[in-house]
Amino acid sequence: MNTLYLECNMGAAGDMLTAALLELLPDPDDFVYRFNTLGIPRILMRREDSVKCGIHGTHISILVDGKEESEDMHAHHEHGHSHDDNDHTHSHEHEDHEHGHEHEHDHEHGHDHHHSHSTLEQVRFIVDFLNLDDKVKADIMAVYGLIAEAESHAHNRPIDQVHFHEVGTMDAIADVTAVCMLLNELNVEKIICSPVHVGSGTVKCAHGILPVPAPATAYILKDVPIYGGEIKGELCTPTGAALLKHFVTEFGPMPVMRISSTGYGCGKKDFPIANCVRAHLGETADSNDEVIELSCNLDDMSAEDMAFACEELMLGGARDVYTSSVLMKKGRPGTLLTVITDDEHKDEIVKLIFKHTSTIGIRQCRMNRYILDRNITEQDGVRIKESAGYGVVRSKAEFDDIAAYARKTGLSLSEARAKLNLQIKLWGQARRG
Repeated sequence: MNTLYLECNMGAAGDMLTAALLELLPDPDDFVYRFNTLGIPRILMRREDSVKCGIHGTHISILVDGKEESEDMHAHHEHGHSHDDNDHTHSHEHEDHEHGHEHEHDHEHGHDHHHSHSTLEQVRFIVDFLNLDDKVKADIMAVYGLIAEAESHAHNRPIDQVHFHEVGTMDAIADVTAVCMLLNELNVEKIICSPVHVGSGTVKCAHGILPVPAPATAYILKDVPIYGGEIKGELCTPTGAALLKHFVTEFGPMPVMRISSTGYGCGKKDFPIANCVRAHLGETADSNDEVIELSCNLDDMSAEDMAFACEELMLGGARDVYTSSVLMKKGRPGTLLTVITDDEHKDEIVKLIFKHTSTIGIRQCRMNRYILDRNITEQDGVRIKESAGYGVVRSKAEFDDIAAYARKTGLSLSEARAKLNLQIKLWGQARRG
């Protein structure tokens, strides 16, 4: 399986993720050229070589109107992240919730800046006019939607009242767009990420001192494994957090994989630890998958009600549902309901079990399972399930398609299966040769 593993030992920001992924392409300069011709207003990407603790990597600068964002431009905003440590200046969506769409600020540092602000719909308007695939546009808006939702929650305002500072919006759009484009071009099947280092201490904002991670970042990183450390300041930005939350399949240690290339995306600042995101691209031969088993004992449900509950659980996102006959306390015959699910669907499955069964308690057990890599192809209207791994290769037609073929041709089920299996074998030989 084509797999991308991201090491976020120094946090995550849009520019660092962009730089790391860019190094995985065979021609990074071509990507930078294509990106700069997309038509993102006022934006220019610049690629530079960088060295962190002896490691050679790439640093990406996003210029807005020919200038890179600086700290003093945003110290007054609600997001107002200090940038003192990782200097992830390209990945913050700076907001001002207390002012109108256009106004002027008189800063203590002696500069007068005229700032305008954008809403999520205005961001969508910009993205819609970019020369990109619909899938990439959808990914961009999904990531930006996570950021807007987090800001809405952090400041208790409706999403349509969240306003992004214009300069921060433009370089954030650039970062998000670049990462979405790169992942689309890399065409990975699975993205795994290490636990995310978020930094520690506090950051300054317009309303005072906030803990790290800042409220919006913490909201986005819900259910993501994170940790602090000795480095003071914010290492994971809202943009970096939202990109990880949208794209990463699972968080955990690096799997066994055959690496084909490695990219280093560097931040600006220097630390005793290499200030970079590292991306490994390679193949994972066999899959080891973590699932959650939810179970409960039932002795007061009819067969009809049980069948309905099982059907609703499958429709609700369960991977598998099955029942077993058991002998319960007081010698009562009963039914053990077992549901296989994952973290993404667990909460919804728990609600459905309580809703559609008579149980008053549910047991949970986490377990790993060994699985073959799976792929479904279609040939002449017949879906073929292909499984491979651990030295095993299997192909078989989907049962529903076998049944439909039998009815269509007047063959028995066994005859239809044999004929389709022969055809699958011939298709496989033709594809290989």
